[in-house]
Amino acid sequence: MKILAVDTATRSCSIAVVEERSLLAEMTTARKQTHSKHLMEMINRVMELSGLTLSELDGFAVTRGPGTFTGLRIGISSVKGLATASGKPVVGISSLESLAAQASFFPYLICPLIDARRGEVYFSRYRFQHGQLKNETDEQVFSPEKAVFDLNEACLFIGDGALLYQTMILNKMGKFAFFASSFQNIIRASTVAYLSMNRFKNGDTDDVAQFVPQYIRRSDAELNLTGP
Repeated sequence: MKILAVDTATRSCSIAVVEERSLLAEMTTARKQTHSKHLMEMINRVMELSGLTLSELDGFAVTRGPGTFTGLRIGISSVKGLATASGKPVVGISSLESLAAQASFFPYLICPLIDARRGEVYFSRYRFQHGQLKNETDEQVFSPEKAVFDLNEACLFIGDGALLYQTMILNKMGKFAFFASSFQNIIRASTVAYLSMNRFKNGDTDDVAQFVPQYIRRSDAELNLTGP
């Protein structure tokens, strides 16, 4: 099973090619430019490094959200174009789940936080049970204070939202707050690929024509026009 995975859900952009559990090639960047400036160039470079052609892939994985509206549109539209042209299936993976999966050695609650701007974060809660990542809450968007107000147990915070609101979280959680290492806070496309594997094997793929980002919140443009 050979998968090309793409993540453009946040400021960072990551591309990877994975074969089963082996990483063939991966490239990640956090430039300030819009992802449209470098995404296809990165895909072409990673494919070249992997030694594969698009026709040799079994499918495409991509983060479906939540995250930045423009970033998600760019990544998903690019993957849909590749899938349509090649006739290969697509699997969409939660950006929050991807972050949580990168904290696989933490034995307690895991709370990924993605900066949603406007003083809010996208968040959910996960826990590893018998080696499997289990979701404990729906994906939501709230102020960071509301996202953590009911936590009273040890919790690992991960993602750019965790970095942005670390001081507030420490003030609220004290010794129960743990934070991921700096290199874990950026979504890696290889993580997205690994999370998609079982779905590909089970034929649980997304309809390419109907596949759209899962924003959770209305866009900034819509909020500016109509208000919260």
